[in-house]
Amino acid sequence: QVRLIESGGGLVHTGESLTLSCVASGDIFSSGAMSWYSRAPGKERELVATINSDGQRSVEDSVRGRFTISRDLAKNTIYLHMNNLKPEDTATYYCNHAKWDSLVWGQGTQVTVSS
Repeated sequence: QVRLIESGGGLVHTGESLTLSCVASGDIFSSGAMSWYSRAPGKERELVATINSDGQRSVEDSVRGRFTISRDLAKNTIYLHMNNLKPEDTATYYCNHAKWDSLVWGQGTQVTVSS
């Protein structure tokens, strides 16, 4: 059973950077995909970025050019590198692991960007 733990959130000012980490127990890289989602106050959870088992990456248009996703196979960890943060990036960020037969979420980490 995969378990995911996010960390790295915090309070930052506009224009600053953060890197979120999602550490996994269990096999997350041999199949399926890992993704980051955000849920802003009062909004639905939204996809931010995905990296699949082949290492292919995609980032949503809304954050492309500012956010990137990466992974460290040895550490069984994925990252969300967030640059030039804006107040509208304020949200709880979740990672998940999705396969055809399972979907696992972490507990989330809060990012707050002050203006």
